[in-house]
Amino acid sequence: MKRVLFLTNYASPYRVHFYDELAKSMDVTVLFTDRVEDQKNRSADWFVPGGGAYRPVQLKRCVGHFLDENLCLDVIEWLKKPYDAIVICGYSSPTAILAMRWLRRRKIPFYMEVDGGLIRQERKIKYLFKKSLVRKADQWLSSGRYTTEFLVHYGAEESRIHFYPFSSVFEKDILPAVPSADEKQALKEELGVPEKRMVLAIGQFIHRKGFDILMHAACSLDKDVGIYIVGGEPTEDYLQMRASLGLDNVHFVGFQKKEALSRYYRAADLFVLPTREDIWGLVINEAMAYGLPVITTDRCVAGLELVEEGVNGSIVPVGDDAALAGKMKEILSSDLEKMGTASLEKIRAYTIENMAKAHVAIFEKDGG
Repeated sequence: MKRVLFLTNYASPYRVHFYDELAKSMDVTVLFTDRVEDQKNRSADWFVPGGGAYRPVQLKRCVGHFLDENLCLDVIEWLKKPYDAIVICGYSSPTAILAMRWLRRRKIPFYMEVDGGLIRQERKIKYLFKKSLVRKADQWLSSGRYTTEFLVHYGAEESRIHFYPFSSVFEKDILPAVPSADEKQALKEELGVPEKRMVLAIGQFIHRKGFDILMHAACSLDKDVGIYIVGGEPTEDYLQMRASLGLDNVHFVGFQKKEALSRYYRAADLFVLPTREDIWGLVINEAMAYGLPVITTDRCVAGLELVEEGVNGSIVPVGDDAALAGKMKEILSSDLEKMGTASLEKIRAYTIENMAKAHVAIFEKDGG
């Protein structure tokens, strides 16, 4: 059984599930640089403790924080051990930079895994610094076309980039069919949703997620369309905005565990992620697994990879609340079941099982 070492930040649920799945075929050790308590903007319930089949290792915080990230010198001791493949997740954390420099100097090959990426306009010195980091890897693991373009932009060799389907859902999580109108109505009543149509958005109340844009778009919607933003406590700015705009049909819902959250997904008619930027956006995968049409922006990699215009949703220009409102009206008046079915068909290739299989195939083929 091949031995694989991953270096990543913290034990997010999708990562833990992936490592456990991969460990069915390989001997997997995962080094975590950050602790759960370091993630101040996440509920403790969001994290998955420990590991099942894989071997989790919490690195020590040896030199404190650098730009809110830990520099863990003990990573070197783990890199000295024999592995068939070493994977550095990301490229910019202090510990990742230390690990890459150490491996490069000793001519030990390693993969760089990047779940998503968007090319930005930036100063030349910043571009050159990123390029110097990305080029340190021998091979790269990419979640799709846009991430590959990002990697090539920063110096990766396209012929040495390998694709894997990035996901947070298991095969069993994907609904066999779109819930019927009667099922959705029953769930709406259980959740206390008074509106005829339900638009769902999920995420933290931070500027990047663009919920203020969604709220401005809601001003153009009929009052029988409810906007439900799930995932955290709204800041005073959002509460004041809702009051000043008179948005009685915009509802804020706190963090929900998986089982409770699934009821919102199944009750909803449309999913919206109005993000200003997401290098992936796994809520897109999850919404599609529940058979929902999706609207997101042209700065969301998951949307660019998974949403086909007019087939299972739409992509709107970032920050354009008028365009967002127009597309919400258009899709809510279309064949929602047909679009939801298209989402289900598309997302079946993007499962944790397939993500693990892709990694196994890459490591077996290249021999680490």
